[in-house]
Amino acid sequence: MIASFIDGFRGLKSFRRGIHPPHRKEYAQSEPIRLLRPKSDLHIPLTQHIGAPCAPTVKPKSRVQFGDKIADTDSFVSAPIHATGSGTIVAERMVLLPTGRRVAAIPLRLATEGAAWPENLLQDFLRRDWDGVEPDRYDADEICQAIRDAGIVGLGGATFPTHVKLKKNPDRPVDTLVLNGCECEPYLTADHRLMLEAPEAIVVGLQLAARAAGVSRAIIAIESNKPDAVETMRKASAGRPDIEVMVCASKYPMGGERQLVPAVLNRVVPSAPKGLPLDVGVVVVNVTTAHSIARGVVHKQPLTHRVVTVTGKGVARPGNWLTPIGTSFSELIEHCGGVTNRAVKVLAGGPMMGPTLPHLNVPVIKATGGITIMEPEETAQWEEGPCIRCGRCIDNCPLYLSPTKIAHAIRAREYELAYAYDMLACCECGCCSYVCPARIPLAQYVRAGKNQWSSVAARKKEKE
Repeated sequence: MIASFIDGFRGLKSFRRGIHPPHRKEYAQSEPIRLLRPKSDLHIPLTQHIGAPCAPTVKPKSRVQFGDKIADTDSFVSAPIHATGSGTIVAERMVLLPTGRRVAAIPLRLATEGAAWPENLLQDFLRRDWDGVEPDRYDADEICQAIRDAGIVGLGGATFPTHVKLKKNPDRPVDTLVLNGCECEPYLTADHRLMLEAPEAIVVGLQLAARAAGVSRAIIAIESNKPDAVETMRKASAGRPDIEVMVCASKYPMGGERQLVPAVLNRVVPSAPKGLPLDVGVVVVNVTTAHSIARGVVHKQPLTHRVVTVTGKGVARPGNWLTPIGTSFSELIEHCGGVTNRAVKVLAGGPMMGPTLPHLNVPVIKATGGITIMEPEETAQWEEGPCIRCGRCIDNCPLYLSPTKIAHAIRAREYELAYAYDMLACCECGCCSYVCPARIPLAQYVRAGKNQWSSVAARKKEKE
């Protein structure tokens, strides 16, 4: 309440409810982006986005060059997958994703050291010479096709195919594009570093996305705990009256679409799972996605790498690494000096929404923005107690749900009752778990309930 009042008094853009966890950005926010050149085989999953999975377009023992397309599908809601290094294709195998799913993957045996990637890969990724690019000369359909060809998906974590999001829909006209630079998840700094080191490309990608969507206004939204990024993005977008930089309160989960849109535009996005920002005339794009759009449209460079933050007390040398998709977590962490002797937990992402990994033999995928490695004092354990009906979970839920009611229904296996309480609208941000004095893992219960609901709904449909 007090923090929200102060944020409003300062004129920062904000939303009602939410929480203020420690930022913990200090581990990696000052570390520049460096290039990782793995030595082990890459395992490139065929499922890395929302929508139809891809099928291989190459056969085992085939030699591929960096950037070649190796998997695709005819489905509209999908995105192709490219070779993230030069080398030889190995027989398909199953891998565990950071999300816990097991999916098929294409192993890639890298060419000899130094030959798998272009020498100037990092310099090209962070290039600053975008002054001569004229986004207005690109046609909207041409932009969407180039985005699709490059395999670009939402890199803020949602992984929805970007060409589908930006495609003009007469039934859902949009007037504003919001560029999401909030990165509200504690510890993670990949988006922050990219705004500091490649702001011009991000602005070009924003302009291309705006042209594809047919909007006349663009907003760059950045949390107040990144003043250097605010200044950098303002300089990069100077002289463009259609682009405005807005400073948002440092509040979790500001980076969620249903919180960011009300904060910067005072428009309420309808409830999930069907309600979208498109319903209120808005399209939201992550800053890393915008950077990929610029590279994909202007230079025809596919999505092969992404910046991954490796952070936390439990890693020897935290940093931000430009990492080939398909690299194992174990190799990336080893490149950071390995885990400390007190490390107890590894998360795929940040502490609020990142799942705990059972082992490190999982690949970096398009959705991987960070790896957080924690020591005991960062992961204090409490025994779950009985709900005391304090209502804190309700007071802090940014979606105005009743997490405790949903969780109680799920624990009783009353999934239809949980559905009636709007279980599917939950974004699993973890605010409820964070504030619960009884230490009930409410978000985890909701996640488990959603997993069960698909089978419950299927059986219900069969009976009908």
